[in-house]
Amino acid sequence: MNSIKKKKTVGITGASGALGKELTKLFRQKGFRVIGFTHSKINYEKNLESPNEWIKWECGKESALKKQLENIDILILNHGIYDLSRENSNYENSIEINALSKFKFLTLFEDIALTNESCIKKEIWINTSEAEILPALNPSYEISKSLIGQLVSFKKNLPNKDTKKKLIIKKIILGPFKSSLNPIGIMNPKFVSKRIYDLANSRNYLLIVSPNPLTYLLFPLKEFFNFLYCKIIYKYKA
Repeated sequence: MNSIKKKKTVGITGASGALGKELTKLFRQKGFRVIGFTHSKINYEKNLESPNEWIKWECGKESALKKQLENIDILILNHGIYDLSRENSNYENSIEINALSKFKFLTLFEDIALTNESCIKKEIWINTSEAEILPALNPSYEISKSLIGQLVSFKKNLPNKDTKKKLIIKKIILGPFKSSLNPIGIMNPKFVSKRIYDLANSRNYLLIVSPNPLTYLLFPLKEFFNFLYCKIIYKYKA
């Protein structure tokens, strides 16, 4: 049995978005309990295709979710914004929501995993986007995605021994899919969610779903050089 199928509870941020909804449906169909995290003030209904439980949260207050996160086996960080305005506040919001918030979730979940007594490792999947290194015609979005992508790579390649034993980190690299943030996206979110699930059942660290062939070449190369760089850090650190 694949390790992912041994997990019971999945947490999804951005669960009210196009991809979040499709991931929720898929995991519910596979027999998982799904906890949906949302910024929205709307009271969402509960049905067979919705999360079993909704949790409202705010950026900057991730630490308040520790109790809820303790019961999650797989945490999928899928929230984000795509604002085309050129205001300084947009850069701040993009960096806070797309990068720093996800990093706070990652470090908090890492701390939880280190105290996990189960023999089954916890997992965290972080959606960084191919905008991490490829143009998205949106500077604030590209900067924020580049930041979270680099942070995840360092977390993956510079973990302490205990973290390596307790937590599996996967990076989700997606091309443009149709959503309220990107109404002209090429890919169908249902197709994207299925590919993410199938790829996650392998031992792959990178879960790439994109129509752009360059993505499948550039991201593994980037991660390889990042791995070598981290090896150098380990070798020459004081």
